[in-house]
Amino acid sequence: MRPIVVMGVSGAGKSTVGSTLAARLGAIFIDADSLHPPANVQKMASGTPLTDEDRWPWLNLVGAALSAESPRGVVVACSALRRSYRDAIRAAAPSTTFVLLNVATPVLQDRLPLRPGHFMPASLLTSQLETLEPLEADEAGLTVTSEEGIESTAERILLQLGARPISRTSA
Repeated sequence: MRPIVVMGVSGAGKSTVGSTLAARLGAIFIDADSLHPPANVQKMASGTPLTDEDRWPWLNLVGAALSAESPRGVVVACSALRRSYRDAIRAAAPSTTFVLLNVATPVLQDRLPLRPGHFMPASLLTSQLETLEPLEADEAGLTVTSEEGIESTAERILLQLGARPISRTSA
């Protein structure tokens, strides 16, 4: 199975959809947020957007996680907002498929306050939306709307990827 990155802005559902996909595929799930160094987490928690210099070491870790040999496959939830970030990930894991979760801004604004304890404050949503570069035609991946629920979104992704789930989870 090709490695998969479930990408998008904060609140798009990367972690929930990504973990559901991984479970359906029998793959390993990694939330790229757990790979951020403490300085990045502290910076975001204080409401300061990361710079590219902050992101490169983190993106290298994401690429390494995707390229690690795993007979089960791997699904990573990672913002991957810019083409250059995806290119950095692909440098380490060239066969990676990206799945961009597309969500309307008002839905994102409603979702973000429902994530208590997350280090990413809702105040950074605007900077993320400004940074987001949609997948380009030459990038391996697809874009799906993720406003209909986790199971429905995961099912549409599996169908579009032509992936065969190993089991079905209950809705």
